[in-house]
Amino acid sequence: MDMSRVRDVRERLVVVGGDAAGMSAASQARRMQGPDELEIVAFERGHFTSYSACGIPYWVGGDVEERDQLIARTPQEHRDRGIDLRLRTEVVAIDVDRQRVRARDLDSGDESWTSYDKLVIATGARPIRPDMPGVDAEGVHGVQTLDDGQALIDTLARTRGRRAVVVGAGYIGVEMAEALIKRGYEVTVVNRGREPMSTLDPDMGRLVHRAMEGLGITMVNDTEVTKVLTGEDGRVRAVVTEDAEYPADVVVLGVGVRPETSLAKAAGLPLGGHGGLLTDLGMRVRGHENIWAGGDCVEVLDLVSGQERHIPLGTHANKHGQIIGMNVGGGYATFPGVVGTAVSKVCDLEIARTGLREKDARRVGLQFESVTIESTSRAGYYPGASPMTVKMLAERRTGRLLGVQIVGREGAGKRVDIAAVALTAGMTVERMTALDLGYAPPFSPVWDPVLVAARKAAAKVRAS
Repeated sequence: MDMSRVRDVRERLVVVGGDAAGMSAASQARRMQGPDELEIVAFERGHFTSYSACGIPYWVGGDVEERDQLIARTPQEHRDRGIDLRLRTEVVAIDVDRQRVRARDLDSGDESWTSYDKLVIATGARPIRPDMPGVDAEGVHGVQTLDDGQALIDTLARTRGRRAVVVGAGYIGVEMAEALIKRGYEVTVVNRGREPMSTLDPDMGRLVHRAMEGLGITMVNDTEVTKVLTGEDGRVRAVVTEDAEYPADVVVLGVGVRPETSLAKAAGLPLGGHGGLLTDLGMRVRGHENIWAGGDCVEVLDLVSGQERHIPLGTHANKHGQIIGMNVGGGYATFPGVVGTAVSKVCDLEIARTGLREKDARRVGLQFESVTIESTSRAGYYPGASPMTVKMLAERRTGRLLGVQIVGREGAGKRVDIAAVALTAGMTVERMTALDLGYAPPFSPVWDPVLVAARKAAAKVRAS
């Protein structure tokens, strides 16, 4: 066969970003089309591909022993499947008109253009780094990539002091606080919100607050870090708020992330109100037939509120990649949207939410009823039964389920999946009360806690 002729007719797919969405898209596209039909070039600025960023706190805390346990597929495994993967190579420009990207080798500094027929943007999200004095000092860490995790572990290994400050109390902040407690650090969490876990309503966040203090974590809410102080050696020694100073031998930033869309913005691609790329149902960038985007750099449709949201989760990123790869490879798939489901834990406390919080519902003009119930994870007489709090929001008059939050011990977190399915199906709380859920004393009371909340919400809707 004349290989030069094959190269002339085959298309080239360029993928920017080598983690969940990017490499899922590349792998699925390769399954759809072989090397003779589609050339795939992927650029990744880090040292790793296809890894679980969600697992980094558990690696730092010692629950996961080895970094490589977080890697689903190595660079060489991707190359063995016919993907031209280029590590330590950062795309610095996208030329939409001429269909090419400019990439820089981070080791040599050399730059070159690569043309594409189809482009996938999977640049992820970047940690928010507060603009304040000292934030770039040695010993201050953001945690988003495996490289970040390794840098933090290296710092912890050579740090003599045992005082840590975590800035922010969202998912990353709470999980990193737990990881540092497990490493024997005295941990202070400085949080600008009323309570930790702003993804919950404050009354549910208060339960997380109490549990964290029970673990020996010092919680400082309603305040903001304004400065990082350093010693003569240039290392961090403390963080400063408006009215206090907290000693620190290491600082972890956990104040959230933003979509990494600087490339897309410079290329003139459409961004939403949260700064993420806007796509259609097939994950194609709006207005651009040959460009797709997925993962933490995009905004997605919230099926409950009907608005676009930025929800950076690995579950979504992997789904986006599969859908993009299917469509790039000549198939057909869509991503209809999300209901905003997430779970986390701090030691043995499980934290879960799906759908809308009270302030989310108010923001989009929904009137609602709210109920909170106390129950147990198992039949009360069965050994190991633990308390659980469930909060449920239902739309006034219609009774449509709007959101659920759960805080409890073992067996609490994954119960949120019941509510996630109900939200996706557009169920009312009245209809939820008839759900045929599994029951046995080791797993649940006769009335599952989620259904107890649904019964109470349905009664409140009927009375409104």
